[in-house]
Amino acid sequence: MPADKRMTGPSGAHFGVDDLDGLIVLPPTPALPGSERIDAVDTVALEEVERMIRSLVSAGVDGIMTNGTLGEAATLTRAEWEAFVATTAETVQAINADFPVFVGVTALHTREIADRIRYVRSVGLHGAFVGRPFWSRLGSDAMIDFYVGLAAEFPDVSFVVYDNPEAFKGPIPPAVYARLAAVPGIIGAKCTAMTPAFRTTIEAVGDQLRIMPIEADWLAATTLFPDQIKAAWSSSAVCGPEPVLRLRDALRSGDIDTARLLTDRIEWTYETFLARTDFAEFSKYNIPIEKARFDAAGYVKAGPARAPYNVVPDAYLEGARENGRRWRQLVTEVEALQPAS
Repeated sequence: MPADKRMTGPSGAHFGVDDLDGLIVLPPTPALPGSERIDAVDTVALEEVERMIRSLVSAGVDGIMTNGTLGEAATLTRAEWEAFVATTAETVQAINADFPVFVGVTALHTREIADRIRYVRSVGLHGAFVGRPFWSRLGSDAMIDFYVGLAAEFPDVSFVVYDNPEAFKGPIPPAVYARLAAVPGIIGAKCTAMTPAFRTTIEAVGDQLRIMPIEADWLAATTLFPDQIKAAWSSSAVCGPEPVLRLRDALRSGDIDTARLLTDRIEWTYETFLARTDFAEFSKYNIPIEKARFDAAGYVKAGPARAPYNVVPDAYLEGARENGRRWRQLVTEVEALQPAS
C-alpha cells in the first residue's frame, strides 16, 4: 500500500485505508417531538445524540458515518446539522479521540460542501462522508474533478465516498473509482449493493481504497475478495449492534459456520423491510421507514422524520417495525450463542 494512503497518526490525525476495518455504523439524527412540522426549529434531540453515539462507541463498533440519507442530510438546517456534529464530536472525543468518525457533508454544490468540511475541522474531526451534488447528474469527469478538488483543498481530511445510485442519479463507474483510489485522502466508499460492477470496482481500486458492502453482504463479499473486504457498513446495527459485531468477529476468526448462521438470520429480519425487496421504492421512503424500525427496536429514540420525507404508506411502516422487532429477537439469539473463540 502506498505510504500516502496510510495517514493515521496520534490523536487528531486523519485516517488511512486500514482504519476502515470492521463495523462502520450509520446512525440517524434523532428528532424531538413535532420535528415533522413545517414550522419546526431546533429539532435535533441532542441528549439522545450523545447517548446514541456513546452507546455505539462503547459497544465496540469500529467507526461511524453520519448524515447520509437516513441521517437526514437533506432535511436539517445548517444550524441543526452543526449542533448534531458538535455533539457527536464532543461525545466521541471524550471516549477516544482517535475513533474514526466520518461526518456527512453532502449538499447541492461544492462551495457549501467545502464550508461544511471547514466546520467539521473546527470541532476537531478529520473525516468526511461525501456524496456528490445531485441536482444535475454528474458525468465521470465532473465526479473526478469534484472529489479530487476536495481532497486537494483539505489535505488533512480523510474522505469516504457515498455511492448511492438512487440518491445521486447513477453509480460511480469503476474507471472513476480507479482515479479516486490514487488520490491521497480518499480512503473508502460506502456501496449500496453487490451489483455486477462490484468485482470490476474492487479490481480497479485494489488495496488503495476500502470498498464497504452492507453487513448482509459481508460474508459473500469477504468470500470473493478476502484481501480487500475488511469492513462493512450497517444501519441495522442502530437496532442493536450485537449481531453485526458477532458477525465481524466470526469473519475475523474464520468461523464461517457462525458467519453463515448470522447472515441467514440478518436476512430473515430483512424479509419485511423494503430495502432488500425493492430498493428503488425504498429510496422514496428511506428516512421514515428507517426511523420506524429504529424506534420499534428500541436501541435509540430516532423520533419523527422531518418534512417533506415524512409521508409513507402504512404497509411500509409496519414492515419496517417488524424488521425492528425481529432484529431485537436476533439480539437475544446472539446473546445466547457460545462465546467466540
